[in-house]
Amino acid sequence: MSDLQQLRDGMRRFTDDRDWARFHDPKSLILALTGEVGELAELFQWLPAGQAAELAQDDPLRTRAGEELSDVLLYLIRLADVLGVDLAVAATAKLAAAELRFPVGGRPSRGPAQDGQPPGAAPASA
Repeated sequence: MSDLQQLRDGMRRFTDDRDWARFHDPKSLILALTGEVGELAELFQWLPAGQAAELAQDDPLRTRAGEELSDVLLYLIRLADVLGVDLAVAATAKLAAAELRFPVGGRPSRGPAQDGQPPGAAPASA
């Protein structure tokens, strides 16, 4: 059994033990997930971008980031369970598609300001 399956089963038990399944419709779970992502973002909002990773190595930010990341992960796992999505399968497929879309040695990603195209888009013909 994978770690994701164990977490999914734990979330099922936690939810069932509290009779909370009636509150776990997709919309409510998405809103809760969004709220947790907001709490994570709040921790980093005003940190200098170039120093954020370094600052997150030390407490209290390291501990708080871990707590918020865990909340995000647990809500994501619960949402996937309610929707019947196997996250490991879906993520593996997504990564494989990205490998094909962005091959090693291909054109480097660039921002839309450089040529008006999103990163990874085919170059505009002249």
